[in-house]
Amino acid sequence: MGLIPARGQVPEAERAALFARMVESVQASVERVESLEDAPQAVARQLSGRNLPASVRIGADEALTGMPWEDAPALEIHNGPSDGTDEAALSHALGGIAETGTVMLSSGPDNPTTLNFLPELHIVVIEAKDIDGDMEAAWQRIRRDYGKGEMPRAVNMVSGPSRSTDIEQTLILGTHGPRALHVMIVGE
Repeated sequence: MGLIPARGQVPEAERAALFARMVESVQASVERVESLEDAPQAVARQLSGRNLPASVRIGADEALTGMPWEDAPALEIHNGPSDGTDEAALSHALGGIAETGTVMLSSGPDNPTTLNFLPELHIVVIEAKDIDGDMEAAWQRIRRDYGKGEMPRAVNMVSGPSRSTDIEQTLILGTHGPRALHVMIVGE
């Protein structure tokens, strides 16, 4: 759909809905959950619905480790970076851009970059309050949240699953990363 900054200039109450539409427009799926406490069961349903093992890899992000994983007892939780053998990973987004349906993921022990690129399914949790209208607003919020002179080592911006049309102009998903992206928007 391309960059159109004016598209993201919607009232705060409408940002999550625009973000969800834009995420879906880039071949990813979206789900709304009321709170982080609802995420473990939503993760289990997502894996089951895709016929994947009930196993997910997460980083050390407090939003993820603090979830009530006991509410999804059949789900195996593995911590730390992926070695490439994980079918599914769960990350917590630093922010989102409604204009493009892009999630912004910081790198580090809390959210290892390997989780963004190695598993077949990447599930990203983003809080609705962290969705900005456009890229400029998202970077301003990140600078404000981290403080003057501080930033994450890297910020990966993900818009949909990995895809390429290099061979005969045929769209192929999963060529350089996850074949599927599922975004869970938490809250209003």
